[in-house]
Amino acid sequence: MENNDNNVKIFTCNGHPELAAEIAQKLGLQVADSDVGQFSDGEAFVKINETVRGKDVYIVQPTSTPVNNNLMELLIMIDACRRASAGSITAVITYYGYARQDRKTRARDPISAKLVADLIETAGADRVLTMDLHCTQIQGFFDIPVDNLLGTPILSKYYSEKFKDCVDEITVVSPDLGSVGRTRAFAEKLEVPLAIIDKRRPKANVSEIMNIIGDIKGRKVILVDDMIDTAGTICNAANALKERGATEVYACCSHGVLSGPAIERIQNSAIHELVILDTIPITDDKKIDKIKTIPVAPIFADAIYRIHEQLPVSKLFS
Repeated sequence: MENNDNNVKIFTCNGHPELAAEIAQKLGLQVADSDVGQFSDGEAFVKINETVRGKDVYIVQPTSTPVNNNLMELLIMIDACRRASAGSITAVITYYGYARQDRKTRARDPISAKLVADLIETAGADRVLTMDLHCTQIQGFFDIPVDNLLGTPILSKYYSEKFKDCVDEITVVSPDLGSVGRTRAFAEKLEVPLAIIDKRRPKANVSEIMNIIGDIKGRKVILVDDMIDTAGTICNAANALKERGATEVYACCSHGVLSGPAIERIQNSAIHELVILDTIPITDDKKIDKIKTIPVAPIFADAIYRIHEQLPVSKLFS
């Protein structure tokens, strides 16, 4: 998949430079030369140190913690490349922050996911490449092409190999009703049964397990979600499954946000192993034995290659 075409430039901000380097390496490229930092008053600055005139630019930047700093760096980098006459600019947002604020749930709520989409377009992006948007309808917030890659094929491949000798003992579980579609696709890939947890959430970041729909007693179960933030939902679900007869509880997600008490909750929960994709950098204080990461550089590099060569990206969804 090496692409030594000097018309492609891979840039990175400070959100996940390691991932940008891995993507560039997969493409046979080096990360383009730039400086991204802050002035003494906290304002972000960007300096592009090589020509981008007429080039196809790809800026790798998850808008994860610190969300606002990473978002501003991305916007300023896009603007700098546009003003330097880049041929095209693709924002490679491996994790799209503000995605959970995608609709009005109460009077006078903002729709922040739409605002972020407007900012990215206004800055000058021609395309967005991302993975597992929390709400797929966010693609419609943009008037530019959006390629929303799926983490399911990567995660399902991992579990297919892990449980190849005992696949008849596995049940895939959706932690809530909103994740049923994603979990059903996951279960179909593994060719195993599906169970659903029906829960009630009294308030933000607090969940209460209600009922489990499906057979999990005496079985190994895999909880599937798109992201884990404070880990309250996934840990409560894991503990409930264990109490109701599951022999082992595994969990996986595309985005390991892991904020607040997440690590402590995971460490003390019934989760045997948590598998996450490295769309967000995992700091040393969050690296525990229970957490395993799988790289996403290969699929993003393949997507960039396909976009540049005008090949279909849809082949990556299966």
